[in-house]
Amino acid sequence: MEHTDEQAARALLRWYAEMGVDEAVAPQPADLYSWTAQEQTFARPTRQSADRAPAPQPQPVAPEPTVDEAIKTAEKIAAACSDFEALDAAVRSFDGCPLKTGAKNTVFTDGVVGAELLVIGEAPGREEDQTGKPFVGRAGQLLDRMLASIGRSRTENALISNVIFWRPPANRAPTPLETAVCRPFVDRLIEISAPKAILIAGGAPLQALLGVTGIMRARGIWREVETASGTTIPAIPTYHPAFLLRQPTGKRLAWADLQSLAEKLKER
Repeated sequence: MEHTDEQAARALLRWYAEMGVDEAVAPQPADLYSWTAQEQTFARPTRQSADRAPAPQPQPVAPEPTVDEAIKTAEKIAAACSDFEALDAAVRSFDGCPLKTGAKNTVFTDGVVGAELLVIGEAPGREEDQTGKPFVGRAGQLLDRMLASIGRSRTENALISNVIFWRPPANRAPTPLETAVCRPFVDRLIEISAPKAILIAGGAPLQALLGVTGIMRARGIWREVETASGTTIPAIPTYHPAFLLRQPTGKRLAWADLQSLAEKLKER
């Protein structure tokens, strides 16, 4: 069967498409071999320049802020907060702590602002990250019972927070750099709430707030937390409720710490 001119044209167009030809520059194909040297010199640089076009240069990316810069930024922001509402908004909008990118919620405080007792723990866990409130899991339920034993409650006369406001991956312990970035906000919370006493729950906040390691030796001993501005508040370390869930034998010592705390609150 003989092909018609139309069929031949369609076949040629299909072949052009398969070969990548997508633009017609002349009614007839060009025979480069029949061109003069001058014509070839005129035509080829355009094709070569297109083939060898320089690759696009990446746009400069602003460097990530250093830890020192993040701490200075946190100090400046925290110092500018005159009340709790401003501080709460500042913490939630702060992006200087890398933990925030992997967290669902900012977990700052729960309870009564200005209460006589401020409880400071370590960092949010899974339940806290989901709800946006500190100490709401099993450890939080135990903390509520511990506070109730000395007539304290987060709904009436206690404020609860942490030294870290975003959940660390896999609930790992926060690093010193992470706590350092959050510390200006903790200091400002202490200054604004002005509690009569601080209950430090666990080894991580013990080290972050007092620079002391070893909760076993440090618990039950009164010290003072000093903020960057010089404000000092009496503080007593005790076991973290999560530790007491794993080691119930420590509850006796924690009870003694709570009795000491109750006496201190009465004194002041």
